[in-house]
Amino acid sequence: MNGNSNINGFGSAESEYIRRHHRHDLAENQCSSDLVKHIKAPVHLVWSLVRRFDQPQKYKPFVSRCVTQGNLEIGSLREVDVKSGLPATTSTERLELLDDDEHIFSIRIIGGDHRLRNYSSTISLHPEIIDGRPGTLVIESFVVDVPDGNTKDETCYFVEALIKCNLKSLADISEQLAVQDRTEPIDGL
Repeated sequence: MNGNSNINGFGSAESEYIRRHHRHDLAENQCSSDLVKHIKAPVHLVWSLVRRFDQPQKYKPFVSRCVTQGNLEIGSLREVDVKSGLPATTSTERLELLDDDEHIFSIRIIGGDHRLRNYSSTISLHPEIIDGRPGTLVIESFVVDVPDGNTKDETCYFVEALIKCNLKSLADISEQLAVQDRTEPIDGL
C-alpha cells in the first residue's frame, strides 16, 4: 500500500497486475493509491461479492442502502446511502467496468453529498494459493481530487482508510463463507 501510486514495495505479480489494470492518469490536484489484500477464499467466491454493483452493502460496512437504475451494465447508476459517522450522506455512482472473465470491476462517483470529487476506483481479483488452498489476491486502486484545505497525503490517507475497512470486511465475509465450504454464488444473503 502506498500513497504515491508507485508500485515499489509490491511483489512481481502485484506489480504486473497494477501495471496492467490499475493505471490512472493523474491531474495536478489529484492523488492515487494501490491497495493489496490477500484473502483465504477462492476467486469465484470473492468475486460473487465484489461484482454486485447493486448490493455493495454485502461487504462495504459504510453503505446502509443502495438503489440501482438500469440493467446492471456499463453506464448503470446506483444511489448509495452512507451510514452516519462519515462526512457524507449519499453517493451517486456509475458502473464503468464489470468483467466477469478477468474479474475487474470499476466505478466512478458522479455526484452526491460528500467531498470525493472525480473519484474513480478499480478492483481486480487474481487467483493465488495461500497455505496450500485456493486464495484471492485483491488489488484496489483509486484516483480522486484533493479537496480545498487538504493535502494529497491527507486525502489519500482518508480514502485508503475507507478502502482498508472495505477490504477487511470483504476478507472476513469471504473467508467465513470459504470455511463453511459455501462456494456457490451468494445472491440469497
